[in-house]
Amino acid sequence: MTAMRGRVLVIGGSDSGGGAGIQADLKTICALGAHGMSAVTALTAQDTRGVHAVHFVPLPFVRLQIELALADPGVDAIKTGMLVDAETVAAVCTVLEMHDAVPLVVDPVLASTAGQSLLAIEAVAMLKRRLLPLASLLTPNIPEAEVLAGMPIASLADMHEAAAALLTLGVPAVLLKGGHLPGPHVVDLLATLDGVETFESPRIGSRHTHGTGCTLASGIATGLAQGLDLGASVRRARAYVQAAIGAAPGFGAGHGPLNHAVYADPPALALAC
Repeated sequence: MTAMRGRVLVIGGSDSGGGAGIQADLKTICALGAHGMSAVTALTAQDTRGVHAVHFVPLPFVRLQIELALADPGVDAIKTGMLVDAETVAAVCTVLEMHDAVPLVVDPVLASTAGQSLLAIEAVAMLKRRLLPLASLLTPNIPEAEVLAGMPIASLADMHEAAAALLTLGVPAVLLKGGHLPGPHVVDLLATLDGVETFESPRIGSRHTHGTGCTLASGIATGLAQGLDLGASVRRARAYVQAAIGAAPGFGAGHGPLNHAVYADPPALALAC
């Protein structure tokens, strides 16, 4: 039996359909052999076709969830996802600013896979001003990077330019995900002040991609919590996402969930490391 290694706190919204958000985060963390904890910022009522309603969690309760996890059982890495509005971003930052030595992966969730807005536009400035300087890694997709970098991204060259722009926001590393660009391969860029590493994989033709961003960011945070370096954490998390898409169960009429159990067996987990 494989020993559990690493404690990961995920801060974000709950997905009642189980494909994304806190549910995807916790399943990913468990599959990769770590202990997951959660601080829920919002409850969403959604299915594979979209988000139908959102209920915000009171800010004192959001802060309390984070504070308790940090105190006991303790946290080795943190991942943020859906932060809903500027007030929530500020509340989360107020706590995290006192624990800035813990690796932080920021998945800047601006919209759902189906396109519904999940972050108020006025919150973007707060995220850039207070949260990104605390981050170890920022993991935007193309639309998110366009908003944060303030530029259109239509090519690999644009991705390089946008990644460089995002590094000026105070974050030391950016994983810019290229899945929204057309082509038979998906290219992601891991940009740091030391240079850019390119990750390329065949595109999997599937509509069952709900929660891929949450899954990838949580997978990376899990690697960091377990002592892997950033490059190794990204490589393992990307392999996990690819396998989870390829093994998706095909549930739902819209953007269905991944198969988060794909690496749950110890031999596959050891191979992934």
